[in-house]
Amino acid sequence: MNDTVTVPDPAGSTRTGRENAEQGFLAPAALTKNLQAVLVDLTALHLVGKQAHWNIVGPNFRDLHLNLDEVVAIARTSADDVAERMRALHAAPDARPAVVAEQSTLPEFPQGEVLTHDAIDLMTASIEGTVGTMRSVHDEVDEADPTSADILHGIIEKLEQQAWFLSAETRTPKER
Repeated sequence: MNDTVTVPDPAGSTRTGRENAEQGFLAPAALTKNLQAVLVDLTALHLVGKQAHWNIVGPNFRDLHLNLDEVVAIARTSADDVAERMRALHAAPDARPAVVAEQSTLPEFPQGEVLTHDAIDLMTASIEGTVGTMRSVHDEVDEADPTSADILHGIIEKLEQQAWFLSAETRTPKER
């Protein structure tokens, strides 16, 4: 069996033409690239969150199971917001499975059952990775399109709150 995954060119084998609807602000190539990177990691975070949701076992299962649904909902809605912003700027979002698999910067999540405390650390790392992507492109996005940067601000706020909620489960207070 061949374990190699062939990822299509990011544009696929064929590309649709412009539709003569491109009026107003057109996303420059760098803005499109940066929003695409955010879209890919948000889509991957959604998938990683569901993988964790389905496969966690152990202490505090129910609370984590429900919290992961919150993370997934934020990731999914945020990916849609970013993709729709891209379309409003006449850029073509690409979250096909092969593209997400190739371009995501998130750490690999293990297959099979995962202890709740391990899943917390893994999910926190995935959330922080997604936020890291947004923070790394933020200044360029803000320079090209402050409205898109405002969308990133809202997503960052929600995801950082979720990372705090999750990581608080396994943290201990510092000694004074």
